[in-house]
Amino acid sequence: MIQEAKKLFLKIDVLENDEKISTINELKKLLHNHSPFKNEPVDCVLWVKSDIVYSNDYNPNKVAPPEMELLKQSILEDGYTQPIVSWEKDDGIEVVDGFHRNIIGKEVEEIRNRLFNYLPVVNINQDKQLKGDRIASTIRHNRARGTHNVELMSTIVAELVEMGKGDRWICKHIGMSIDEVLRLKQITGLASLFKNRDFSESWEVAGGSRGNDISDFVDQRE
Repeated sequence: MIQEAKKLFLKIDVLENDEKISTINELKKLLHNHSPFKNEPVDCVLWVKSDIVYSNDYNPNKVAPPEMELLKQSILEDGYTQPIVSWEKDDGIEVVDGFHRNIIGKEVEEIRNRLFNYLPVVNINQDKQLKGDRIASTIRHNRARGTHNVELMSTIVAELVEMGKGDRWICKHIGMSIDEVLRLKQITGLASLFKNRDFSESWEVAGGSRGNDISDFVDQRE
């Protein structure tokens, strides 16, 4: 089988670049369908035109200029060692994780030329159609490393609440404690985020006097 594949793959070499990349992508998809790891996104990294990859509008992870420069240098020297985690939509490919890898691949001329204006992506969660699921995935990726902008995180929590997500859902899906969720709600200053709660006294997480038990503030919806 391997020998037959080698002979067949020789036909790829004579194709023009775009057709070659498209053909390789399709072959990867075929192999992925037969792979014992077909439920793992990293098993199928595809190369896609960079102009159809766009950033999401909710990423709370910020990289300082020195770290951004180091990331650029890393990609220049070592190449792309991590694909951009993405969500395939009708109008293009939305970044779930890899916001800065996406920017560098588009804005650094040497990298852009080296990759022929393509970017490496893996698509996830195609069975989950809601924006809340993509937000949760982005947060899970980011919280495993890096830092979050608190203001943006509080805005995201507010958006999830407006989507109908309860505190327990937020805690479970984006790895927050109840205390973090409630504090981020407080930062927004929007009373509507507590509209399903009945409370009148302040609370503390540990030590000191307490009013209501923290569970009194928790939206129990999944």
